[in-house]
Amino acid sequence: MPSAFAQKSAAVSSIEEYRAMLQDGNPADLFEAKGEDLWKQKRGPKKVSLQACDLGQGPGVVKGAFVTLPRYFADTNKVQDLESRLLTCMQTLQGFDPADIIKTPFGKGEQNTLTALATWIAAESRDQKFNLSQAHPQEKVAYEVGKRLFFQRGGPHDFSCASCHGGENWRIRLQDLPNLTKNPGDGVGFAAWPAYRVSNGQMWGMQQRLNDCYRQQRFPYPGFASDATVALAVYLGVNSQGSKSVAPALKR
Repeated sequence: MPSAFAQKSAAVSSIEEYRAMLQDGNPADLFEAKGEDLWKQKRGPKKVSLQACDLGQGPGVVKGAFVTLPRYFADTNKVQDLESRLLTCMQTLQGFDPADIIKTPFGKGEQNTLTALATWIAAESRDQKFNLSQAHPQEKVAYEVGKRLFFQRGGPHDFSCASCHGGENWRIRLQDLPNLTKNPGDGVGFAAWPAYRVSNGQMWGMQQRLNDCYRQQRFPYPGFASDATVALAVYLGVNSQGSKSVAPALKR
């Protein structure tokens, strides 16, 4: 047993060293630059930029916004995460049809726009601590719904989110699985997304991360920017209270 543990530890250490070497050239930097440019571009049917978009800190204020999301927005009367809020701004300011964007596959068309924007906005709050509000009744409801969804078991394998992320020192093969039922610490879990996936050369936002979790559980995907995915993000975000954001991060 000790030799097996030593081999596992050596393998994990090698992976951590590999990630550290890649950090100096994180391809997310390219998405950051693209996102900042898209924020300022006059686009859509209305030929307007997103510089008047209110992410919760006031129109056009980006710094510090990411670590407060998801949160309740009075103009939509909904709790929204970063990507669903950007979708609202793209609709109201620029004239895009959100239904068309929602049904667009990840990695294509305006979905790429959303990912790039989310990457830049997240980077503008790097090293800031998560501080999600639970003051509004809808924010409290979203947390409780997200918690129930996190522990909901189902599908052909009777999985839940907690099946992988509900305990200490869990691992699938060589992949560490943080315990997301509590604060997992700086830059772990929720505090690391959006992130660049080295394994497939893609930039993923939290909506796509949750999509892939549902795929692995063999659940039907609840839909982009759905109430379910936003509620899960509230649960994870509130549990990450006080952790520093390292997004956009680098993942395997």
